[in-house]
Amino acid sequence: QVQLVESGGGLVQPGGSLRLSCAASGSTSSINGMAWYRQAPGKQREPVAAITIDGSANYADSVKARFAISRDNAKNTLFLQMNSLKPEDTAVYYCNAFTVVVTSTVKRLDYWGQGTQVTVSS
Repeated sequence: QVQLVESGGGLVQPGGSLRLSCAASGSTSSINGMAWYRQAPGKQREPVAAITIDGSANYADSVKARFAISRDNAKNTLFLQMNSLKPEDTAVYYCNAFTVVVTSTVKRLDYWGQGTQVTVSS
């Protein structure tokens, strides 16, 4: 089992910056990759950024060049640096971690945090 706790959300003006953190605990050695998702009011949860086992990062087109995902392996912590924030970035941001289990086939298991609110408003 993996437990995830997000922090760092809050209210920020357009053009401002925030850094989100996600602390992982439990069976952290089994984590193969982590990601950030967000869900705005009335919208579906969408992926924002992901970091793979080799350290490469992928971003949604809407946040590319503005957000940066990183990790601190020693502290089992995931970060999302958000710059040049826009009102449309307002959402609850969720930390995601996944494990890959190989038996007779390959299965992916996902774990989620409770979310942290990010509000971008003047």
